[in-house]
Amino acid sequence: MSNTNRSGRGKNRRNSAASQGQGNASASRQPSQSSRPSTRQQGKEVRPQGASLSAVRPKGRTRESAPIEGLPVSKNEETVIDIIGMNHDGEGVGRANGYTLFVQGALPGETVRVRVMKTKKQYGYAKLLEIVKASPDRVSAPCPIYDQCGGCQIQHMSYAGQLAWKRQLVIDNLQRIGKLNVMVEDAKNTEQGIRVLPTMGMDEPWRYRNKAQVPIGVTEGGLVGGFYAKGSHRIIDMESCLIQHEHNDEVVAKVKEIGNHFGISAYNEETGRGLLRHVVVKKAFRTGEMMLVLVTNGRDIPYKDEWIGSIREAIPHVASICQNVNKKQTNVIFGDETRVLWGRDVIYDYIGDVQFAISARSFYQVNPVQTEVLYGKTVEYAGLSGKETVIDAYCGIGTISLFLAQHADQVYGVEIVPEAIEDARSNALLNEMRNVKFEVGASEDVIPRWKEQGIEADVIVVDPPRKGCDPRLLDTILEMKPERVVYVSCNPSTLARDLRVLEDGGYRTVEVTPVDMFPHTVHVECCALIVRSKE
Repeated sequence: MSNTNRSGRGKNRRNSAASQGQGNASASRQPSQSSRPSTRQQGKEVRPQGASLSAVRPKGRTRESAPIEGLPVSKNEETVIDIIGMNHDGEGVGRANGYTLFVQGALPGETVRVRVMKTKKQYGYAKLLEIVKASPDRVSAPCPIYDQCGGCQIQHMSYAGQLAWKRQLVIDNLQRIGKLNVMVEDAKNTEQGIRVLPTMGMDEPWRYRNKAQVPIGVTEGGLVGGFYAKGSHRIIDMESCLIQHEHNDEVVAKVKEIGNHFGISAYNEETGRGLLRHVVVKKAFRTGEMMLVLVTNGRDIPYKDEWIGSIREAIPHVASICQNVNKKQTNVIFGDETRVLWGRDVIYDYIGDVQFAISARSFYQVNPVQTEVLYGKTVEYAGLSGKETVIDAYCGIGTISLFLAQHADQVYGVEIVPEAIEDARSNALLNEMRNVKFEVGASEDVIPRWKEQGIEADVIVVDPPRKGCDPRLLDTILEMKPERVVYVSCNPSTLARDLRVLEDGGYRTVEVTPVDMFPHTVHVECCALIVRSKE
């Protein structure tokens, strides 16, 4: 995401903590400041109109810290600055007399008038007041609640500009953190360096998400469902999300309508009372099947049969209606108990030629179109001829493992979450793939044991969480000495750090391809090819 739950490989181990995660416009956690032009509010909100979503003070704070002496700017001062770049959070970066200011909503190349809102010793934050000179990449954000939501951070930037910025973000991380040499276009020197290809974007960068996770609340007008206001758990109603598939919006709207008709109560976090907590919708892009999951604070659903009948009549795409029971006072979406109310317990979808069964709680990539692009690049970098043995570390539910198994002699997948390995084995059986084996455990423990058993990998593929590879796994890779390593990353900074370790251990990074899995957000995936240097 930048939910950016972002892969079906090894991500289940952190799904509970990231269930409102990156790239998820339905339950945003991204900063949102009123630096963009104000827009029409799409729905109801449980707070006064116009109140700042980011103006939430920590409890118990009674006074502000003393101003820092000797800075070239002071709090509440207005100044005009040039924006020279954009940081990984999508904030414009400018300087006032050498002092760095971060400005939400400003784009590189712009001249802006700002008000200084907060100062620290080395940098500060400013609010955008006026665009004196606009960037050619500036566009009007089409989402009417863009300035409130925060699920998308850079809708105000042209899509071509987004792709170029994401590539540059990857280059900057490789150079600054990894201290790696990146090949520069039209450079006069011929020194060898890493090729960073243009970001692989989408032909249609809207309506790409196949899963919605919508928190439910209540106002005087009835049930509301949408996203959390920044810094609080107040829910702002949302009729449409431009990065969600249209059918997801339709299902959520119909559930709210039916719930209001039957007088269904919404869960209240403070009291622990109320029934409906979340509405989760999954859409299979290839097959068209849909799953609806009602997350409830208890097993009993009033008017259950009438509820199911109304949903089936109104939404013919739905092939599965499930209930997940979560009685805990927590912000984790799912509880431990899931039961089928109607239909099947799974829906089916494809990535490429590989079929996957998707249950209520199993993980599946949220952008299936770009997932196929990313996995295709992974297979390309693996350079398989059909004779190779491949190890897939952080294999998750086996999505990349099964892609690789179509082109390799044998694939071994390892994952620390037992439930993910169960799904991986089931998906292998579903596709009648018998040249792939999965094992539960930490990669850094299981892979050396495989080596002792005589398993030698020609290629090792890693797709770690945002924190990057475990150092012991990197040591294991260096000890096994595969000819190729393919690194799939959701975090350019930890990618750069880990590539430095591999290069110091005798490998060379040949090429990195950024892939835009989450258009209009600051998140970027990468696929990197690393080969063993000739001795």
